[in-house]
Amino acid sequence: MTGGTKRQKEMRKALRLLLPRVPMRDAEAILAAALAGHLRHLPPSIALWQATTSHVRHERTDYDTLLEDGYDRDAARFFVLEDMNSVLQDWGCNKQVSDAPDG
Repeated sequence: MTGGTKRQKEMRKALRLLLPRVPMRDAEAILAAALAGHLRHLPPSIALWQATTSHVRHERTDYDTLLEDGYDRDAARFFVLEDMNSVLQDWGCNKQVSDAPDG
């Protein structure tokens, strides 16, 4: 994961700072999502945080199962909040997801 565009380099640097202990498989998926076209208008740190929280929510929690079981989006997000923050903490992240609407 070297070289690339200026934005790709900025994203990799921001990823290492945000998630110093993230497993490589997760880091690659988060980086790919953060570099997606629909996030290109955002600063790297914001695009990376959105990609990170989405990845953790869908890949490391029961969020999708809760949705399938009939919970609405807000309720499902509430119930996985603690699990998400635990994963982020394990990865060395100093930020946490809150239950605020923009969290």
